[in-house]
Formats: sequence, structure tokens, C-alpha cells
Amino acid sequence: MQAIINIDVPDLDAAIEFYARATHLTLVRRLFDDTVAELEGAGLRVMLLLKEPRTTPVPQATLERDYGRHWTPVHLDFVVADVETATHQAMAAGATLDLPIEDFVWGRQACLRDPFGHGFCFLQWLGRGYDEVA
Repeated sequence: MQAIINIDVPDLDAAIEFYARATHLTLVRRLFDDTVAELEGAGLRVMLLLKEPRTTPVPQATLERDYGRHWTPVHLDFVVADVETATHQAMAAGATLDLPIEDFVWGRQACLRDPFGHGFCFLQWLGRGYDEVA
């Protein structure tokens, strides 16, 4: 089995640039008349999907796509060597820091959002990471 992460975005070029600068994902190829971009890095394959605001993902959907800040229980976490460096880099690329960097028994965490409203986090392990509290 293989997993692929899909992220809807309203501007494909801006999303490619953001994820390349903020997370070091690299563009592999563009597909389907430039409506999909395949990125790789961090052990992931990420597909950026060009989707217009206020469209629905399926005909029965009651909610439309909204690229303002929103929350979904499914989000990306990137494990990084230095959470402060990664956070500054992502913010320079256009991310917004939602909460100050926090310290936990297992490490450090920064909660951010991309320019399209999607939340993501940077995690920096200390010791054995989550196993410190398992």
C-alpha cells in the first residue's frame, strides 16, 4: 500500500513555490493540463490540486472550499532538526505562525498555516520523541 497526500490550492504556482521554500518539497512534474503538481520530499509524495474557491469536493457536499484559515482533523506534521529554523524559513516563504513554539516532554512544536489556510506543524524530537511519553 502507498499513501499520497492531496492538498487543494487556489493557485498552483504559488503553492509549488511555498512548499518548496517552506518544507523543501521538490517539484517532480505537472499533470493534467497544469491542474496538478506532484511534489516529493520528507519521505512523502504530495499532490497539489488546483481547485477554485467556493467549489464543492463532491456533488452532495454542503460545504464549499474556503481558503481562509480553517481546521481539519487531518493535517501534515513535518519532523525537523530545529523547529525555530524551520519555522522562520516557513514564515519567510509565507506561512503564518498560529501559536508560539511550545515545549513538551517529547520535543518542540510549531503550529502554522500555509497561505491557503491549511494548518501544518513542525515537530522537533527530544530524546525518543513521542516514545518519551508512551
